[in-house]
Amino acid sequence: MRTPASTYRFQLNADFTLFDAAAQIPYVKSLGIDWVYLSPILTAEQGSTHGYDVTDPTTVDAERGGPEGLAALSRAAREAGLGVLVDIVPNHMGVATPRQNPWWWSLLQEGRQSPWAKAFDVDWAAGNNRVRIPVLGSAADVDALEIVDGELHYYDHRFPLAAGSFAPGDSPRDVHDRQHYELVDWRRADVDLNYRRFFAVNTLAGVKVEDPDVFTHTHAEILRWCQEGLVDGLRIDHPDGLADPEGYLRRLRQQSGGKYLLIEKILEPGEALPDSFDCEGTTGYDALADLDRVFVEPAGQAELDAVDAALRGGQVPDYALMIHDTKRRITDGILHSEMRRLGRLVPDSAGLGVDEAADALAEIIAAFPVYRTYLPQGAEILREACALAGRRRPELQEALAKLLPLLLQVGPGDELGIRFQQTSGMVMAKGVEDTAFFRYTRLGTLTEVGAEPTEFAITPTQFHERMRSRQENIPLSMTTLSTHDTKRSEDTRARISVLAEVAPEWGQFLQRMQQLAPLPDGPLANLLWQAIYGAWPASRERLAGYAQKAAREAGNSTDWLSPNEEFEKQLTAVVDAVFDNPEVAGELEVLVERLDAYAASNALSAKIVQLTAPGVPDVYQGTEFWDRSLTDPDNRRPVDYTARQAALRELDEGMVPASPLAQESKLLLTSRALRLRRDQPELFSGYLPIEAAGSAAEHLIAFSRSGSAGAGAMTLATRLPRGLEQKGGWKQTRITLGLGMIDQLTGESYGPGEVLVEHILGNYPVALLVPAA
Repeated sequence: MRTPASTYRFQLNADFTLFDAAAQIPYVKSLGIDWVYLSPILTAEQGSTHGYDVTDPTTVDAERGGPEGLAALSRAAREAGLGVLVDIVPNHMGVATPRQNPWWWSLLQEGRQSPWAKAFDVDWAAGNNRVRIPVLGSAADVDALEIVDGELHYYDHRFPLAAGSFAPGDSPRDVHDRQHYELVDWRRADVDLNYRRFFAVNTLAGVKVEDPDVFTHTHAEILRWCQEGLVDGLRIDHPDGLADPEGYLRRLRQQSGGKYLLIEKILEPGEALPDSFDCEGTTGYDALADLDRVFVEPAGQAELDAVDAALRGGQVPDYALMIHDTKRRITDGILHSEMRRLGRLVPDSAGLGVDEAADALAEIIAAFPVYRTYLPQGAEILREACALAGRRRPELQEALAKLLPLLLQVGPGDELGIRFQQTSGMVMAKGVEDTAFFRYTRLGTLTEVGAEPTEFAITPTQFHERMRSRQENIPLSMTTLSTHDTKRSEDTRARISVLAEVAPEWGQFLQRMQQLAPLPDGPLANLLWQAIYGAWPASRERLAGYAQKAAREAGNSTDWLSPNEEFEKQLTAVVDAVFDNPEVAGELEVLVERLDAYAASNALSAKIVQLTAPGVPDVYQGTEFWDRSLTDPDNRRPVDYTARQAALRELDEGMVPASPLAQESKLLLTSRALRLRRDQPELFSGYLPIEAAGSAAEHLIAFSRSGSAGAGAMTLATRLPRGLEQKGGWKQTRITLGLGMIDQLTGESYGPGEVLVEHILGNYPVALLVPAA
């Protein structure tokens, strides 16, 4: 099996196609990348900017370059010696425009007799043998339907007609009533939907890839890429939505010819991938959490808690209670259809009504500490969740006692247990990542995908322990700092992390901003100002879009279904103040300028550690320069590759970045680290922490990749830079080098013997040392 030393993620769309990616192969090779990593390329909803809404799994998307584009990219990669990793989406398909998805169109037209009926996860009984489609503005809008050219139309929506269901003179309402689908008020989706979907997205219908025939049809094109050598590995989107992730991975590994496999699995702290999963690891969110926290000042926790409490009327939030309530908000709101479906699966012999069962099942899910179980692995987690649910809701204990043995059964035919596992992850994602993470706002660095916000910081010792474990157990798992799904890019978070070192000043800044541009939601104001500071400079449009999304996701003062117009006017006024109020703009600029040297140190340090630590480092498109993005779609903006190519050429010709604040500094360390990993893999065969001695030792994170292959590369990075400055710098802090070493960033030589850290880190806050020849 071929495996990557590193990857570079391209976000493909109609404006940046496979052909455009192919044109960048010489650049990414020069950057030091080993494999290119592509967002989904199967045919998706027309105009899709992300590709996760596949409408035809049998073809490469023409908008993204089609099969010719894939062939061109693969050929360019092969000629350059690079591999190709492709993101695939087995859990769901896009159904926003039924005419674009031939399988869904057939299902709607032919119902249970459709050859594609078994591809979709429909509860036919709940809909009286009809699929409920939530598109109507109101129930009365059924009278707005029209018959046009043999189709049923609702404004711009088009639906098929079943054979023999229409005759001249029939009313559209009567014709609608004869269909295998029922168009319903969109608000009913939360309660009455009868098909599985991706989270609460009605236009992404769940696919039953556990069925061998469905797997064959959905993966024929993907497996062709593998068999013809067009791709070398696959990244599997949202495996937790599948009925049998273990079986899926086993089948995919076998039929792909043993290709490199990664899964988008969110691991909670202390959780590991099941040993039975036949893959190399995850897409790296677990590593991201560790990489962030080792650069956060633990002493800032109490002060930031105090700032947070002041914005909440003096109360420090109970995070466990918060996520219980946000999960219940989801189970009782946008995913209540899924909970009712589980309730309907409880056998009559249990003596529980649908609503009572759904309530108890929701309480169990709200008590889950992880996304899901993979029974029999995780049975104890399920038992503990039931016990916690019973303590919280004593009146449910009898129902919980009846449900537990049913949920533990996941054999053939045990639909309740299987579907419960598919559902718990949806609730975690929507209740925690997409709600609580916008409410728990003391430090935005901590509320990133896959992170545990109550873990404020980790020590170098803890970091080293986790990296050694990664080297021993999942050395081929991906590591990342930014993705298309991160809520803040790596350099935005690097800035925000500085706030833990200046918590009192941050509290004063917030207080001043609340005077100049007040927002009645204090925790959201904290989140918003962190984002503005972290992303600055940013356009009014970018910040306004983030502010609205963050506020609606939090759901405290406004939300998606019922926007609070008055509050959102105040929200807009806050963003406008950044551009229209000179006093606000001035104080923001002063803050950014005062802290940016520390932010740059954090960013460069996190980057070099990620690129050289155990695992397969991914570079998200464009982040070899400074990238201060916010949540999607902000993090999917076009990349200026011309500027990056020119800067890399200048660096290779001997140009020295003006300072660590220059984005060329990030490009320098990125390219040098990537080239070293790709071209000299023997320097990265193990993991050994490097201990420093001296008064500033705690400010150094250092390790050697020495291992079975001999002496390895050594990484040095600065942590908590403001605290270091306040101590007077490195002073006599030193490390011992066992042999002479050369810094790949400066060309300077050091050792053997004791060397002062300030000598090594005189030009940059980081160094990458390799044994001298």
